[in-house]
Amino acid sequence: MRQETHTLIVSTAGKGLVPISAPIEAWVAAQGMTTGLLTVFIRHTSASLLVQENADPTVRADLEAFFAWLVPENVGYRHNTEGPDDMPAHIRAALTQTQVSIPLVGGRLALGTWQGVYVWEHRTAPHQREVVLHLMG
Repeated sequence: MRQETHTLIVSTAGKGLVPISAPIEAWVAAQGMTTGLLTVFIRHTSASLLVQENADPTVRADLEAFFAWLVPENVGYRHNTEGPDDMPAHIRAALTQTQVSIPLVGGRLALGTWQGVYVWEHRTAPHQREVVLHLMG
């Protein structure tokens, strides 16, 4: 069994979904494997990963609006050392996921036609996020 690992550095501009399918697909293609399993893992507790609609940006806007309603800021969280957006970011990450697994079939990720992989930044300020890719084939 062959294994490869790589870390992507993803720059975010604040809250919202950042598409990362293209750099993931480019790295996977460069590995030359045809069958396997890709694990994508984000090394943070205030951002998450999402496989979601990649064609209509209003889906991403609606997701962000829903989570702003579901997990509001400034409602008396005890953990506020890093600002009023920090604890809501931790809650959002807990409700979503920090890891996704995607099969590799015929040398390509087995994503559906309208699916893309995203880093979901839950903090207001821009951040550099580390996303670890682990491919086994």
